[in-house]
Amino acid sequence: MDAKVINIKGEDTGRKVKLPASVFAVDPNDHAIYLDVKQHLANLRQGTHKSKQRNEVAGSTKKIKRQKGTGGARAGSLKNPEFRGGGRIFGPVPRDYSFKLNKKLKKLARLSALSYKAKENGITVVEDFNFENPKTKQYTEIMKSLNFAAKKILLVMPEMNRNIYLSSRNIPSQKATTVAEINTYDILNAQNLLLLESSVKLLEKSLSK
Repeated sequence: MDAKVINIKGEDTGRKVKLPASVFAVDPNDHAIYLDVKQHLANLRQGTHKSKQRNEVAGSTKKIKRQKGTGGARAGSLKNPEFRGGGRIFGPVPRDYSFKLNKKLKKLARLSALSYKAKENGITVVEDFNFENPKTKQYTEIMKSLNFAAKKILLVMPEMNRNIYLSSRNIPSQKATTVAEINTYDILNAQNLLLLESSVKLLEKSLSK
């Protein structure tokens, strides 16, 4: 599969880059995608939710009434969860939601997501560019030239470029990442993938092993 390379003005450069079938044309595995996305979202959870249980509520532990003869249920103290101000029954406690996945499964999930994007013609290759200084306005103008200003875009760089990253950071619909940090969730969450020309070979190298 060949993809034409365009410049930052949206013009065809006349060059083409090969999108290897081993990365962009594999048989997608939906369950691998599901597990990888589930793990990504689970790892983002802080798990800091907490409610006070019976032993943590402030109050007297004195028995509020005699055990028998009142005609009502037994009650030990005001911390009883059935009373107003008492502890919560089975309330949330801090926990770690993260879990591990096999590396081969995560790799298959990324390959599947990239293959889906290629099948949907959602991949654009643009020649490498750089900024002298971080300029959000300049980055926005490039996206307008590429007709991507109103779309959710994932820009994939061969390696971390601080100026490009800072230029795109304040735009909610734009995200810049590197080949080493690309993940299944970001691929599927974006409407289009914008690959810098030099990142294509690195993707093939990292995912075709």
